[in-house]
Amino acid sequence: MFEDLTAKLEATLKKLRGQGKLTEDNIADSLKEIRRSLLEADVNYRIAKEFIERIRQKAVGEEVIRSVTPGQQIVKIVHDELVELMGKSQSDLKLSGIPPAIIMLCGLQGSGKTTFAAKLANFLRKKGRHPMLVAADIYRPAAIQQLQILGKNLNVPVYAEENSVPVQICRSSIKAAREKSCDVLILDTAGRLHIDQEMMQELENIKKEITPQEILFVADGMTGQDAVNAASQFLERLDFHGVVLTKMDGDARGGAALSIRQVTNRPIKFVGIGEKPDALETFHPERMASRILGMGDVVSLVEKAQEVVDLNEAQKLEEKLRKEQFNLEDFYGQIQQIKKMGPLEQILGMIPGVGKQLKNVSLSDDAFVRVEAIINSMTPLERRKPQILNGSRRRRIAMGSGTRVQDVNQLLNQFEEMRKMLKKMKGGKFRGGLRPGALPF
Repeated sequence: MFEDLTAKLEATLKKLRGQGKLTEDNIADSLKEIRRSLLEADVNYRIAKEFIERIRQKAVGEEVIRSVTPGQQIVKIVHDELVELMGKSQSDLKLSGIPPAIIMLCGLQGSGKTTFAAKLANFLRKKGRHPMLVAADIYRPAAIQQLQILGKNLNVPVYAEENSVPVQICRSSIKAAREKSCDVLILDTAGRLHIDQEMMQELENIKKEITPQEILFVADGMTGQDAVNAASQFLERLDFHGVVLTKMDGDARGGAALSIRQVTNRPIKFVGIGEKPDALETFHPERMASRILGMGDVVSLVEKAQEVVDLNEAQKLEEKLRKEQFNLEDFYGQIQQIKKMGPLEQILGMIPGVGKQLKNVSLSDDAFVRVEAIINSMTPLERRKPQILNGSRRRRIAMGSGTRVQDVNQLLNQFEEMRKMLKKMKGGKFRGGLRPGALPF
C-alpha cells in the first residue's frame, strides 16, 4: 500500500532535510516533486494542486524559515495536510437505535462487496455484536452461495430467499434478524460493471424501504480515479455515509484514498488489506499519513499484537525469559502469533524506519515455512534442549524437513543470537540491535 508514493515522498523530503534553511526556491522545487508523485499515484489533479498550494503557503511562512529544524518542519506540514486531506479523524459506524442496526453496502460489481460484508461481520462480532448477512444480490452468478459459504466459515447467519426481489429480501431479513437475536444486518446488494439506471433505482428503493443507519460505498482501491468517479455518482443518488477501500494490499497506488474523501466529503471508514476474514482495518487518517511518509504505524502494530497475544502465555514466556529457559518451542509459538497479526511485510512496514529498508527485500509469509518445517522435524526433547543437537541429529532434521544441514545450522545460530539478545535486554544492558539476517526471514 502506497509503496511507490512513500518512496518518492521520502526521497523528496530527504533533500529538504539536508537544507540549512528553507527558501522559496528549494520549497518550490520540492513541491513540484511532491505534486508529480501525487499525480503518478493517481490523485485527482485538482486535489493535488490545492494540496500543494496549502503546503506552499504554510512552508514559506516566517515561522518555518526561522525554525531550528526546517526539514522536520516541512515534514510535519506535509503530514498534517495529508491528515486533513484524508479526513482529520477516524469515523465510527453509527449503529444506535432499535435493533437490528442496518448497514447497506453498495458499489460496482467486482469492488469486493461480498468479501467485505463477511469481513465486516467478523469485525463486528469481535466487538460483541451479533451480525447477520443478507444476500440481496440476486443477479451475479453464485453471489448468494459465496455469501453463504463465507457466513458458514465464520459461523455468522446468512439470510437468503429464492425467487424473490431485493427489496422484499431486505424487508424480510429484519424479522429474521430479530428472531435470531441478531443486532446488526449487513445488506450485500447487487452491483454492475458500470452505473446504470436499473441498479441505482433498485438501491434507492431499498434505501427508502429499509432506512439503513449506514450506507457504505465499497470501492476497489486499485482502480484509482475510476473509484472516485463512481463514488461521486453513487453519492448523488444514494447520499451514502462512508467509504470502504478494498484490495489496498495489492498494487494500489493510493490515489483513491487520497482523493475520495475530498471529492465526496464522506469519511473513509474501513480499508481491506487482504483476503482473510480478519484482513480489515478501521481507517485512521493520522496513522495512514504516517505510513505514507515512511514513519511507520506503531499504534496499529500494538493493536494487532493485543488481538493475538494470549496474556497467560505472555506471562509464562516472561517467566521463562527471567530464568533463561527460552527454547525452540517458545520460538515456534512466537512465530505462530506473528503470523496471526497479518502479512509479514505489512507488520514490518508499521515499524518506524523499517519500511524503507525493505524496499529491495523480498518478504513473504513463506519465509516462515522453512523454519517451521525444521522445528517440526525435531523431537520434543530437541526443541526444549537445542544444545543436544549434534551432527547426526542435524542431518536427520534436515532430511525430515526437506532442507539442508546448512539451513538447520543457520536457524540454530540465529536462535542462539536471539537468546543472547533477550538475555541482554533482561539485564538492562541492551545497547544495540540484531545484526542483519539475525531473524529467520
